[in-house]
Amino acid sequence: MIRVVSKSLVTSVAIALLFGAAPRVLTAQLGIDIGAKAPDATVETLDGRPAQLAAAFAGKPAVIEFWATWCPNCRELEPTLAAAQAKHAGKVAFIGVSVSVNQSPERVRRYTTEHLLGFTHFYDRRGDAVGDYDVPATSYVVVVDRNGKVVYTGVGGKQDIEAAIQKALK
Repeated sequence: MIRVVSKSLVTSVAIALLFGAAPRVLTAQLGIDIGAKAPDATVETLDGRPAQLAAAFAGKPAVIEFWATWCPNCRELEPTLAAAQAKHAGKVAFIGVSVSVNQSPERVRRYTTEHLLGFTHFYDRRGDAVGDYDVPATSYVVVVDRNGKVVYTGVGGKQDIEAAIQKALK
């Protein structure tokens, strides 16, 4: 029986190598590369007007969170983001990009009246920003410096946003 499992495993690995799947898995990075220029994705304002994401932070460091109202990691991260926004208001742009999965602009608008105050909010109806930033999950944060270069990416409810902002301010 062990020999059968071994042959099956060897066959699976060989097929993966043959089609190039294994090297991609081993070297895959989640999200946009550190050092990359932040893309200028097309998004919408919460009232449905088209907007360019990069225009919201042109010439200024920015913290961009890709989030959803239903995301528990996003909610866990909110106090950290709120504290950073209060500390760096006026010096750093804080941007929320709401993903369109299982939510509407109306739901997002209602949510933002009580959460992520002080952020500039956008809605990614077509997934352009999610695709351009290679967003792996909600609660994904991208921090860019004043030149629009990505200095930090992270995902999850516990992130060191302050350290990322300090990189962007250098």
